[in-house]
Amino acid sequence: MKVAIYSRGGETVQAQDLINLTEALLNAGITPVMYSALKYQFQAELSASSAHTTVLDSFADANDLDESFDALISLGGDGTLLDTVCLVRDKMIPVLGINFGRLGFLASLGKDNIDEAVQSLKARSHVLDKRGLLHLDASIPLFGNEPFALNEFTIHKREFSPMIKIHTYLNGEFLNTFWSDGLIVSTPTGSTGYSLSCNGPVIFPDSESFVITPIAPHNLNIRPIVVPNHHVISFEVEGRVDDFICTLDSRKELVDKSVQLAIKKEQFCFNLVRLNENNFLKTLREKLTWGFDTRNRQ
Repeated sequence: MKVAIYSRGGETVQAQDLINLTEALLNAGITPVMYSALKYQFQAELSASSAHTTVLDSFADANDLDESFDALISLGGDGTLLDTVCLVRDKMIPVLGINFGRLGFLASLGKDNIDEAVQSLKARSHVLDKRGLLHLDASIPLFGNEPFALNEFTIHKREFSPMIKIHTYLNGEFLNTFWSDGLIVSTPTGSTGYSLSCNGPVIFPDSESFVITPIAPHNLNIRPIVVPNHHVISFEVEGRVDDFICTLDSRKELVDKSVQLAIKKEQFCFNLVRLNENNFLKTLREKLTWGFDTRNRQ
């Protein structure tokens, strides 16, 4: 069994955390393959660990990952896990997120549960949540070989420019013109992210839908709308400046307003590893404190 390990590194993940994970994998008979930049950052600490009598293999990018990998472990927050979408692409490698960040809707497993997570991978007792992705079509090449997102696509005005007009269509039929700072098209997975902070609804992950959520709309009667994800959502953008910001998850590009954009459902999905005792309702209760009386808590 072979498992890739990915993290952005920095100060979030400490050397001992990485040693604990790799030792747990090795003791379980699982071969760890570490992201090369992460391995370089902690090379000295890993070499000094008694369990690492041999040099760990490493991978540099998506081209180094293939069907021989049984899983990928993401160490960090939800942003780190979103990075792995561009690593696994359409290879369907399951991804397990261990939360070293703050909220953690996707990377919901705590770092104290590393041993439990490893044993679950070894025994294959985990559950795979198949999360839908969205795909961006554009009249010019955008986002290279990765025109897809797990959370959301956004159109946003530039930093100090006036609001923009976003003419929006469903399967070519006019839906609405959004006078706003921008617009979010969210997957069900992304409904608990940026869309939620803009008053969008929470959608169950297995819902076959997209959420269209305006960002700071000029008209207060404009509200988010949920549409089936077999629709194609297309846009025409007007504004006093010539370009705007376009994002897929945490990746962004500056786009001329003459560019035509459309969102549809991606042909492949993202496999998110979940332990049996964790589910979406439990995550909502824990992360959003639903059902808890937070008054006068010390």
